[in-house]
Amino acid sequence: MEIRISADGEGRAGYLESLSDWLRTESDLRGRVTLAYSAPRQGELGGAVDALVVAVGSGGTVTVLASALKSWLIRPRGTDVRVVRMESGQTKVEIDARHLDRDTADLLIRKALGAPARGE
Repeated sequence: MEIRISADGEGRAGYLESLSDWLRTESDLRGRVTLAYSAPRQGELGGAVDALVVAVGSGGTVTVLASALKSWLIRPRGTDVRVVRMESGQTKVEIDARHLDRDTADLLIRKALGAPARGE
């Protein structure tokens, strides 16, 4: 299964590149994270970063992804990530990450990824 993560807002390509670097530090996610690029427009040499794709298989991998994504979203940064969209199969969730607290981030990310809530 693949989880596709995209972002809105100025600097979204930078957000996705930063998230990609962050996720690749997790040993369980190494080799599973790729950046997806849009098709280049006429006159461009390459397309822009469009999304981040994470290949997940087991529940353990989803749990690691949920934890790493939460940590990345709630850490302070100079600018805000406006909206993060996650798609997995038929599930699509949008998270407004501007003023996201730890508990809400955990709940929304687990819902988006189809992971069990903590304590289940």
